[in-house]
Amino acid sequence: MSSTHAPLVENATRDLAAFGASLRFSDLPPAVVERIKLSILDSLGCCLFGATLPWTRKVADLARAESAAPRASLIGFGTKTSLSLAALVNGTSGHAFELDDIHKESIIHAGSIATPVALAFAEDEGGASGRDVITAMVAGYEIGHRVGAAATMSLFFRGFHPQGTSGAFVAAATAARALRLDAERFQHALGIVGSQGGGLMAAQEGAMVKRFHSGRAAQSGVYSALLARDDFTGIPDVLEAHYGGYLMTHSDAPAPERLASGLGTTWETLQVGYKPHASVTSIHTALDGLAAIMRENGLTAGDIREVEAGLSPMTHVHCAWEYKAQGVTAAQMNLYYGLAVIALDGVAFTEQYREDRLREPRILDLIGRCRAHVDAEIAQMGPAFRHAARVKVTTRDGRAIEKLLLDRRGSPENPMSTAEIEEKFRHVVSRCIDKARADRIVELVRSLEKLDSTRELIELLGAPVDE
Repeated sequence: MSSTHAPLVENATRDLAAFGASLRFSDLPPAVVERIKLSILDSLGCCLFGATLPWTRKVADLARAESAAPRASLIGFGTKTSLSLAALVNGTSGHAFELDDIHKESIIHAGSIATPVALAFAEDEGGASGRDVITAMVAGYEIGHRVGAAATMSLFFRGFHPQGTSGAFVAAATAARALRLDAERFQHALGIVGSQGGGLMAAQEGAMVKRFHSGRAAQSGVYSALLARDDFTGIPDVLEAHYGGYLMTHSDAPAPERLASGLGTTWETLQVGYKPHASVTSIHTALDGLAAIMRENGLTAGDIREVEAGLSPMTHVHCAWEYKAQGVTAAQMNLYYGLAVIALDGVAFTEQYREDRLREPRILDLIGRCRAHVDAEIAQMGPAFRHAARVKVTTRDGRAIEKLLLDRRGSPENPMSTAEIEEKFRHVVSRCIDKARADRIVELVRSLEKLDSTRELIELLGAPVDE
């Protein structure tokens, strides 16, 4: 079959599986261990807070109605279910409020997928060691992020949600490593999950189902690894197959060399960043820019005549659409809503995205003063700068103040500190668990690689949260 695509890399699926199957904790550089612990803590905060939200609770009700064997905890619910249903619910809660970690190139929030999967298998073992949890998650991060990077932004522009599509490989690799599958079965786990990934980007304009994509990816990874363990076969060349393979099907411009390049020496885990705002990552730099202009010039919302944001083509398509108060999901994905709450409140966190604020007259008024366009200079910088933003504020007294930011706060290039990630966790969970429980979770994750058993951590996570 002829193709205009770049030649695909032979045996990429096999090579990724061999890497995942052979990965050991001793292979991990200390920086990778520290980064994955931050992702675990960040993800646990997302899951605990997410357990209080109505869309997660609907999925949890569905899971509990199945009356499955109680093998893994529903985080924050005080009950257990099967491995796959726990992954479904906890993966949904992890992605439930746009707070989860992000790998920019692949556009995947791996923490909300890998953390629930790794902990479900750890609990099923009676409390696997922290080292095993870390190793399984790194396998998921390294393999899944490479798949997403190889699919390129073309996957997104075609309308697929990377979290549900490429994210399924995060889950399968995490699960396969947690089960200690050999290389052949690991390869089949990837070959199975490649047929299951799904999710459409139209979900961003108001639908609860966007959060569900993450849960389904996590669940699909569990199913894929369990089936592969029992010698159920998948597509052995699922990534590189010319007809019907993952890259050829999902992307018009794949970068197959990203699949295995630097495998085991260049760590994609270190390219993960964190979110200081409870919104889609693509708008964070614009929010940072507006906040900086207002802070540095002593402006209030009343001083603003207009805000103009220059964006990358991807961010413009993704987020600069007309705000219609379609729901919390839409507000979190919308540039103009985010700029408005920054102007009014100085922050865009959980309280700014409450249902009762979505039609607030002050916010709608600010939205009416916000504009956006594709910035030619940013566009020429290429995909690595797709989060860059040029923000211009015109004040009522005639001043024009402009700021160009290339890297958002929380990105690997402009990182949040460990203390800031821990503070974010405490802030996120403060409304749903007590301080002593939060502090103990932080303490356990800090020393995760030293824990011979994760049982105490899992018990703390499984206990009910306050609604």
